[in-house]
Amino acid sequence: MALIKSISGIRGTIGGVPGDNLTPLDVVKFTAAYGTLLKKEKGTIKVVIGRDARISGEMVNSLVCATLQGLGIDVIDLGLSTTPTVEIAVPMEKASGGIILTASHNPAQWNALKLLNDKGEFISGADGEELLAIADKGDFDFCPVTKLGKYEKKDGYIKKHIDKILKLSLVDVEAIRNRNFRVVVDAVNSTGGIAVPMLLKELGVTVKEMYCNPTGHFPHNPEPLPENLTDICREIQKEKYDLGIVVDPDVDRLALVCEDGTPFGEEYTLVAVADYVLNASKKKKNNTVSNLSSTRALRDVTEKAGGEYFASAVGEVNVVTLMKECNAVIGGEGNGGVIYPEMHYGRDALTGIALFLSHLAKSNMSALRLKSTYPNYVISKNKIELTRDINVDKVLEAVKKKYKSQPINTVDGVKIEFDKEWVHLRKSNTEPIIRIYAESDMEAKADNLAKKIISDIKEIISEKA
Repeated sequence: MALIKSISGIRGTIGGVPGDNLTPLDVVKFTAAYGTLLKKEKGTIKVVIGRDARISGEMVNSLVCATLQGLGIDVIDLGLSTTPTVEIAVPMEKASGGIILTASHNPAQWNALKLLNDKGEFISGADGEELLAIADKGDFDFCPVTKLGKYEKKDGYIKKHIDKILKLSLVDVEAIRNRNFRVVVDAVNSTGGIAVPMLLKELGVTVKEMYCNPTGHFPHNPEPLPENLTDICREIQKEKYDLGIVVDPDVDRLALVCEDGTPFGEEYTLVAVADYVLNASKKKKNNTVSNLSSTRALRDVTEKAGGEYFASAVGEVNVVTLMKECNAVIGGEGNGGVIYPEMHYGRDALTGIALFLSHLAKSNMSALRLKSTYPNYVISKNKIELTRDINVDKVLEAVKKKYKSQPINTVDGVKIEFDKEWVHLRKSNTEPIIRIYAESDMEAKADNLAKKIISDIKEIISEKA
């Protein structure tokens, strides 16, 4: 598996030869490139490091910290942490940046360097391109032995993170405590097993812990999709719980399970939290943002609350950029990623949990009943593989021309709207693949819409052959 390089960082599987996997040499090279990029600043450079619990984390952490010190950069090591915790720690420590060692929802053999700027947000596309150029040239700015960076280990940042959440104006701690919620948590044996129960106990919630020992040995595929949540669903069906909470290894994605053991729906995590924020906000007009591949339900609840919805290109950095431009009160992605600016500009499952429980408590509904109040949409996810001689851009242009009478968005690929249905086509940056997402109010209708577009693509290709 080749290394995957994006503006948010570098990821790959551990092992193999340089360039094919994320080897120790790769870790050092890209860390050195990041540190060299930061050294354009004047004065003392300081970087915050944190990691999830995956097996390779301690090894990768040692390489990253030592490399930064070799560049003359001071290191603050949070140890086992969460992605959003590192993001809030960067500005709190007045650091120049941060590196999160996590491959997010990927399986245990993966790891990655997620790279942050001085605001605790993902680095920009321009900085990402410059970093890759530095890495390719090997033009690193190591320092003499008398100027090595300092190393400091700091514990307690997860507690600081939780304390900030409890102070948010829309987190109603009293209402949550009064509901006496019983919740079961699946944290896939990563750092969510430390953070989520800690937060819930502060909120007065009775917690049943599943896979909350941060060993890095994931008991199932760590991506919080319905097909991977069978254990927690069975547990809820056996006992009486108000809610199931599932997070990915670095705790930036949040999935929920209703009291009957059925998934609340990853796409609907953001919808429910946004509904609460929109209706509780004291602003005259409230805007929201999600990416083009996320459910239309967010647009529906936003417009119902008198706000305006905006769609960004796929990718957290793109969502955050648009949120700032339109002054959104909340945003995120349909993968369970909630971004609440009053806290910080990053996906944060812990903040999402506190806001969702506030909503559930104050609505006096069950999770199942709350879900039923939202528009019901289903997304069908598909892809079509093309031969390498096919010009994907020309295929997408032909699809766009075929449906020119429909509302079309070309910010990221081609998204075509059909009343309350839509289809989104995006090309892969690494493979000759077009990803095709379609949404409707029924699974069969979404599948048929995707099949129709796939058929159109095949017809376009045959005509050009």
